[in-house]
Amino acid sequence: MGSNDFITLFFLVAAVLIFLQLRSVLGRRTGNEKPPFDSYSPRDVAKSPVPATDDGKVVTLPRRDTPEDDPRFADADAMAQPGSDLNESLKALIRSDASFNPKEFLNGAKMAYEMIVMAFADGDRKTLKGLLSKEVFDGFEAAIRERETRGEVVKSTFVGIDKAAITQAGLKQSEAQVTVRIVSQLISATFDKAGKLIDGDQETVAEVTDIWTFARDVRSKDPNWKLIATESEQ
Repeated sequence: MGSNDFITLFFLVAAVLIFLQLRSVLGRRTGNEKPPFDSYSPRDVAKSPVPATDDGKVVTLPRRDTPEDDPRFADADAMAQPGSDLNESLKALIRSDASFNPKEFLNGAKMAYEMIVMAFADGDRKTLKGLLSKEVFDGFEAAIRERETRGEVVKSTFVGIDKAAITQAGLKQSEAQVTVRIVSQLISATFDKAGKLIDGDQETVAEVTDIWTFARDVRSKDPNWKLIATESEQ
């Protein structure tokens, strides 16, 4: 075998080994992926409630065979009165989406809420873009851009969440939608470009109640949910 043939063979073997190593790492799901949930947003940036049928009930996903002793059903019973529309909607979503767990979803939604609140206050567009639908992101981004144009600065402290509860669940075509009511405690103050306080209070804790709707395509392998609508409870 000539020297050129030996060099060609050497690189061929090296390429195969590198390919096998990459295949063993890339594109493989570990089962530990979690949604980057994301949450403070301009009020009424987007309103798009979970769709309902003509009789007022939320549209639910088609049923799949799910064991009735699935522990997720117990979570649904703990969150909503058994037999209620919400309880039935949660159970229909469980039957239709193997990845949906009401308890884990709510925990993720609370984490997402804090992340979005602080990202909006900080003007962190990169974080917001990964957590919001295009329509909601456009609204947030416009509010941030307007604030920056005026030279205003927002200083916020997220104190915590007092209450969080799922209020609606359903399906719009292949998109699962879950609405959450969140009561949080925030300290927020806005200063103009001269450093003068123009809104809020740096020392006062304010109670804020938001109604947010998250969604994901149940056909997608992506487990992440995005915020698709926001509403402030009056």
